[in-house]
Amino acid sequence: MTSRYRTTQASEGADSLAPRRRTVVKAAAATAVLAAPLVAALPARAASDTPAFLHGTASGDPLPDGVLLWTRVTPAADAVPGSGIGPDTEVSWIVATDRALTNVVSRGSVTATAGSDHTVKADVRGLAPATDYWFRFSAGGTDSPVARTRTAPAADATVTGLRFGVVSCANWEAGHFASYRHLAARGDLDAWLHLGDYVYEYGTGEYGTRDTVVRQHAPAHEIITLADYRIRHGKYKTDPDLQALHAKAPVIAIWDDHEFANDSWSGGAENHTEGAEGTWTARQAAAKQAYFEWMPVRPAVAGTTYRRLRFGKLADLSLLDLRSFRSQQVSAGSGSVDDPDRTITGRAQLDWLKAGLKASDTTWRLVGNSVMISPFAIGTLSADLLKPLAKLLGLPQDGLALNTDQWDGYTDDRRELLAHLRSNAIGNTVFLTGDIHMAWANDVPVDAGTYPLSASAATEFVVTSVTSDNLDDLLKVSPGVVSTLAAPAIQLANRHVHWVDTDRHGYGVLDITAARAQMDYYVLSDKTRADATSSWERSYRTRSGTQKVERTYDPV
Repeated sequence: MTSRYRTTQASEGADSLAPRRRTVVKAAAATAVLAAPLVAALPARAASDTPAFLHGTASGDPLPDGVLLWTRVTPAADAVPGSGIGPDTEVSWIVATDRALTNVVSRGSVTATAGSDHTVKADVRGLAPATDYWFRFSAGGTDSPVARTRTAPAADATVTGLRFGVVSCANWEAGHFASYRHLAARGDLDAWLHLGDYVYEYGTGEYGTRDTVVRQHAPAHEIITLADYRIRHGKYKTDPDLQALHAKAPVIAIWDDHEFANDSWSGGAENHTEGAEGTWTARQAAAKQAYFEWMPVRPAVAGTTYRRLRFGKLADLSLLDLRSFRSQQVSAGSGSVDDPDRTITGRAQLDWLKAGLKASDTTWRLVGNSVMISPFAIGTLSADLLKPLAKLLGLPQDGLALNTDQWDGYTDDRRELLAHLRSNAIGNTVFLTGDIHMAWANDVPVDAGTYPLSASAATEFVVTSVTSDNLDDLLKVSPGVVSTLAAPAIQLANRHVHWVDTDRHGYGVLDITAARAQMDYYVLSDKTRADATSSWERSYRTRSGTQKVERTYDPV
């Protein structure tokens, strides 16, 4: 395993704070899927009461002295995700400095119960900074696979390089997760960032798949209850490519809307019918509970995913929750997008972000951001491109000028944040974004209307989807055809956009040094094939002190 942290100090330290897509109103919520159909969807195992680790192992949220370990034990054949049954089971864990697990540095145990869907976490501390570790869980004489993780550098360490995989938007039914397999095969990642839509809530065939369900969800209906969300998370965790990536490097994850329901906000969602689908409060609580059970994520503020991690003196990473506190989305033509009483972050989170950016003493300030912050005017596009783009974004298909589910719908928060960056001379802020199922490289202008005469306050790298439909899928044409036509029109109306690819699926690799932050964009040959190949498409970087994006012609 190639190490990417290169440090000159090893002192201990930590800086971690703890379209409209649905076309019909669905009937009353279905109850949880019975155990037998789900058992058929799980990996093969003996039909016995011997404990089994069918959902892999994972780690996340690395600190200089620790990391969060995760697994799920299936204590009996019928104790499947969402079943609510199964005995309490003691699960032990060990952490070692070698893959053979001979030099054990930490060990412990935790009890898996039906109350947590038999998922377990171990927040291991007392580890050395910037160090590779291997770990394993055991229960009832059965061992999990051995997985690798890595701690962050010490807070005051001089770090010369960091490398992160970057992904978002993985619709199970639309294809296979080859992007995860290719990231796992690299062997050079310090961690990987998942920027939202790790799972999707829709029922089978309800969300874009080029009209072909490649592999069916479990449960087959839209997920609404706690059991539903647990079953869906469990289904995802059976994917071998996802398991492989979780076993190779720690994940740093935030949620977006589909972990709940499409275009969610603090009081509801576009894809939620109050009453027929229960209350939004109950559904949101169920989704959050299942997420924290099934993901190796520490909630820093109870019930949210906003928190901050530090990687030596080179970078800190502020992770946002842009669903729990936001105001309801407004129509695209509404002047209320500028209403200062509306928010995407909530007051407390925005103040936390501003304070953290100002106080940061690292070279780079990274922001894990689930929806695009760069302005995106699309009203000038031709009708043949505008309508499918509007469908993708879940917006009215005539007369729209912007996507109000993004920061474009909450301009006062954006204006305040960018003004804060400028007035305090906070440089080297890089937003890392998912959601929109396209790849972008953007400057983030203070005033898009006068750009490039106005300043750029930050930069933004947006990664495309792992499988979720983009424009070529909606129009059912070959990848690249739509982008050839749409990209120039988008860039003409948005001069701060250096590049956009509307068509392809894949992932990013972010490489950071003191001199620059560079995103290498990789694309898949065919998302519907489990054996899809991967190829480098383009690279963009921002040089330290510039707040500007530029193309570079080689991946790192």
